[in-house]
Amino acid sequence: MSSDSSTATGNATSAPLPQGSSIAIVGAGITGLSAAYYLQQQRPDLNITLLESSDKPGGILQTVERNGFLVELGPDMFTTRDSEAFELCGELGIEDQLISTNRDHRGAYIICRGKLCKMPLGWTMMTPTRMGAILKTPLLSWKGKLRVFAELFIPRKKSGGDESLASFTRRRLGQEALERIIQPLISGIYTADPEKLSMQATLADFLAMERTGKGLIREGIKQQRSQSSQESSSGARYGAFVAPKYGMQSIIAALTNQLKTDTLKLGQRVKQLEFKNDAWQLTIEQDTLGTTTRQFDRLLLTTSSQITGRLLQDAYPELSKLIADIPLAGAAIVTMGYRFCDIDHPLDAFGVVVPQTENRPLIAISMASQKFAGRAPQDSVLFRIFAGGALQPEVLQWGEDQLIESAKQQLRELLGVNGKPIFTQVARWENKMPQYHVGHVELVDKIELELSKTPNLEIAGNAYRGVGIPLCIRNAKSAVKRLIG
Repeated sequence: MSSDSSTATGNATSAPLPQGSSIAIVGAGITGLSAAYYLQQQRPDLNITLLESSDKPGGILQTVERNGFLVELGPDMFTTRDSEAFELCGELGIEDQLISTNRDHRGAYIICRGKLCKMPLGWTMMTPTRMGAILKTPLLSWKGKLRVFAELFIPRKKSGGDESLASFTRRRLGQEALERIIQPLISGIYTADPEKLSMQATLADFLAMERTGKGLIREGIKQQRSQSSQESSSGARYGAFVAPKYGMQSIIAALTNQLKTDTLKLGQRVKQLEFKNDAWQLTIEQDTLGTTTRQFDRLLLTTSSQITGRLLQDAYPELSKLIADIPLAGAAIVTMGYRFCDIDHPLDAFGVVVPQTENRPLIAISMASQKFAGRAPQDSVLFRIFAGGALQPEVLQWGEDQLIESAKQQLRELLGVNGKPIFTQVARWENKMPQYHVGHVELVDKIELELSKTPNLEIAGNAYRGVGIPLCIRNAKSAVKRLIG
C-alpha cells in the first residue's frame, strides 16, 4: 500500500514526553513488539510495559517444528519492496538468516474449469507484460484475451475517487481477467471480496499507472525493465520475498530478546480503559493474580480493530465506533507433510490459487517447501492449504476433522496427493484479516482526526494503513514518533 502513515495526527501526544514517563502498549504482535523496541531504542529512560493477553508474543507470527518440518502457523515471508521489515532484521542482527524464495519453481498455478493452468509469464498482480504469454494461456478465451489487449487503448477514468478492485479490473482488463486471474491472485493476499476491496487503500500503485495515462500494460513493461536493470546493476542478493531461515518466529524472538527485563507481560488481558487525571488507567485481568488497575502516562493500542473499538467504547465512543467500522475476516490454514513418492504432480511451482467461480472450499495451496529451502525433509514436501476468507466465511465454522478431510480431498484432486500425511496441523485465525473496503482511506482519515482529539493515546496495527509485515512495522514507527513527541 502506497499511503504512508507517518503523517502526524496533531494528537496531544505530540508534546515532548518527560523523562521517566510510563507507556503501556497493548498487544504483542509484530506491531506492538516493534513499537516497544523502537521506543526503547529512542528513549531508554521510559518505563515501557507491553501487555499481551496470550501466553506467547508474536500474534499470528508463529513457527513450530513437526516431524522434521518447519511449520508456519501464519505468514511465512515478507516483501522487501517495502523496506521496514528488512531493515529491522538488519538492526536485530538476523539479516544473515534471511533466505530468498527458490529460483527453480517460481510461478503459480490457477485452477481453470477444474484443471491446473500455469500463470502466464510476465503477469504480475494486475500487470500483464508479455503479449505472447497472454495469447498462449488457456485461462482466457479469445474474447477474454482480446479484451486484455484492449487495455492499451482504454482511456483513464476521469474522476479520481476510490473504486473497488472488481470495478477497476472490469474497466481495464475485462470480466474474464477479473474472474480467472485477478480475483484468485488478490484473494490469496487479502482474503477479500473484490466487489468491496478498495483500490486506493490496497493497490494504489495500479491506480497511479492508469492516472499517468499510460495504463497497466505499458507502465508494467516499463517498470519491469527498470527493475531488471536495477537488480542487474546492483547485484541484488535478495528477491522480492524473503523469510528467516528458521522461520518467522526468529523475528519475534529477536525483538523479544532486545526488550528490557519485565517489559513484556504475558497473560495480561486489558478489560477496561479510563482516562483520568491526565493519565490512562488500565483494568487488567491477569492469568494467575486476578484483576488489577495500573496507571500510565501514555497508551498505544496495537490490537485488532474489533478489540481496539471495544476497549475505547466507554472512554471515546465516537472513536470507538469509527474503528469498529473496519470489518474483519478470518481464514483457516491446514498444514500437511507428505512424501514425494505419494504425489503424482511435479510440484513445479510455489502454489495454486483458486478462483471463486470454481466453487471449491479453498483459497490457495502453498507448496511451502518448494518456495523456501529447509521447510521439509529431503524426501518430503510441505503443503499449506488456505480456506475461508471474506468469500467463504462458513468454512471457518467447520470442525478440525472436516477442514483436514477437505484439504486432503483438494490435494488429491488437484495435485494427485495420495497416502496418509506424515502430520497435520490446523491454525484457525478468526477476525484477524482487516477488510479494506471502498472508502477505507477516508475512514482512516476520520479515525485519525478523531484520535487527534484524544489525549496521550495512539493506535497502530494492520487495520489502518497496510496489512503486510513491513507496513505494520512502519505503522509502529510512526506511532512511536507521535508518542514521544
